[in-house]
Parts: sequence; structure tokens; C-alpha cells
Amino acid sequence: GQTPIMQSIKRAEHMLWETQDTKSYVGLTGTPEFSETMIDLVLGDKFDKNLTASAATPGGTGAVRQAFELGKMANPNLRVFVSDPTWPNHLSILKYLGIPVEPYRYFDAKTRAVDFSSMMTDLENAKEGDLILLHGCCHNPTGANLKAPEWDAVIEFLLKSGATPMIDIAYQGFGDGLEEDASGVRKLVNSVPETIIAASCSKNFGIYRERTGLLIVVSHDKDARDLNQSTLAFLNRQNFSFPPDHGARLVTMVLSDEELKRSWMEELEAVRTSMLSLRTQLATELEKLSGSNRFGFLADHRGMFSRLGASPEQVNELRENHAVYMVGDSRLNIAGLNSKTVPVLAQAIIDCGI
Repeated sequence: GQTPIMQSIKRAEHMLWETQDTKSYVGLTGTPEFSETMIDLVLGDKFDKNLTASAATPGGTGAVRQAFELGKMANPNLRVFVSDPTWPNHLSILKYLGIPVEPYRYFDAKTRAVDFSSMMTDLENAKEGDLILLHGCCHNPTGANLKAPEWDAVIEFLLKSGATPMIDIAYQGFGDGLEEDASGVRKLVNSVPETIIAASCSKNFGIYRERTGLLIVVSHDKDARDLNQSTLAFLNRQNFSFPPDHGARLVTMVLSDEELKRSWMEELEAVRTSMLSLRTQLATELEKLSGSNRFGFLADHRGMFSRLGASPEQVNELRENHAVYMVGDSRLNIAGLNSKTVPVLAQAIIDCGI
């Protein structure tokens, strides 16, 4: 039940303990080194950083909150198009800020795949001044992701509509790999005039409680870029003054040191392949028990979560009769499994008639 501390993080913490000689404030938007290393991670080290404005935030959630605030400042009549379903905090923050939400269909409950045609139909209502919220990879809660041709279609639509994309990327490295998980994001930022990105270090660096995130705004207009940077500093000042530094400094150290980075990438890859192995094992076990491949979507999904497709009554039966716990919409946490518990879960799923 514990999230382990990565060895690269432990080593960086030890190095920091030995060498850090002050706890004075950092800048309003954090240290430039943190922004630079994270922009390299998300957008690639060849991306022109002169196109980016950025601000360190308290976790990916802080980046999401600041992004919505930024959108509302730019357009008091802002609407945010949000996938149905999405991470509940997206909706909670938008409601608190009084920003209208326009849901777009995303997940096909029958196929457990992206309902892309319905998604694009719903997005036809978006126009210039609206934000379209997309998950960069490992969609939470469904685990169903856009494929490369679908990213292309989204880009084409954004160019036609003038709406601004906002990407929440919280699980880079948990799906198909660090580079692969960022491929859609990178293609998009190179194609549209402006993009907002909320990046989290909680999962892929395992530093949840250190609250480490970065808000990035990419603009191909230099004047807009400068305005964005000053606005991000203003928003940080109004909300929490200076961002936390400990986690950001650890991430900077890991990404800037070849040995630490290699260790981190190896450990992250082990986490990723472990989840893929569990997905395959569960899908195979369910196919054996059910005599059908209707659970094959579990192997196709990526990231920590999948939506199983169980009814609230079946979720309750899993809990009451089999001591299997998941949230009411049947979101399953793959990372909570191991090779010994997969057969137990598979049998419970079949026994509950899912």
C-alpha cells in the first residue's frame, strides 16, 4: 500500500542534504533550471524554449488550476470543453471558478475504447476563445487514449475552429514510454498557434507529497509569449506567492545528471512494463474464464487506470462479496494489483457477471 521512493530521488535528496546552503525564496515562477529540464522532458530537447512561458506550481493540480485562471483572465466568457468522463478534480475546480463546462463524449461504454466520432461531433461547438481540455496520455479514468491519426484530426479541427488546446499530462512514461507518451503533445504544439500544458511530476518521479508541477504555455507569437510569462508570475503571486522548491529541485537534479537520469529512466521503465504485464495477465485470465475476448480492452489501455464497465450494483457486489474495492464508476487501479491477486480479481469479475 506504499508508493516507494525511487532510488534516483533518494540519491538526489542525499546530495541535496549535503550541498544545499539556503532555504531562501525562489523566483515567482520557480527556478529556470526546473522549467528548462521539464520542457525538455515534455516537448523534447530540440524544442525552441523561446516559444514557452512557464511557472512551477504545487503539483499538476496547481498547474491545472492556474491554467483555468489564465484562460478566464484572457476570456471572461471562457468555456472549457472536457471529456466525459474525466478526472473529477477538473470538474470540481471549474465549478469552483464558475467556468462553464461543455462535456464532449469520449469513452464508448460498450467497446471500452475512445468514441472518436462522437468526440469530434461534440467539439464542433467549440470556437475561438474556448479551451479544449485533452489528456496527454494514459487517460484518467478510462485508460483509453487517442491514436496518432486521431491527434492529427484534433489538430486539424483546432486550426479550423480557433479554439485553444489545454493538455493535462500527468502520467508521461507510464504508457508506451517517455517519448511515445509525449508524441501527440509535441505534434500539437508544433502545429497550433498556442497551447497550454499542465505537467505533473507526482507519478513518474514518485514524489506525490512534494507537490511538483509545471504550467507551460507555448505561443508562436513572441509578444504573446512575453505577456503569458508575466501573467503566470502574477497568478503565482496572487495564489501562493512562491512555488514549492524541494521536489522541483530533485527533478532538476535527476534530469540534469546523466547517472541519476539513467537510473530514473530504468526504474520508471520497470514500473511501466510491470503495469503492462499486469494488464496482459488480467486480460488473458478473464479470456480464459469467460471464453471470450470482451476484456481485451484491458491490455489495450495504458496507464494506472481502466474503466471496467461494471454497473454500480456490480461494483457493490465486488466489494461486499469479494472484498474487491474500486470507485463507483468501476475505475480499476492496475497499479494496485500484483501477479498473485490478478486471478482472484478475474474470478470475482466473472462471478459478478460483469
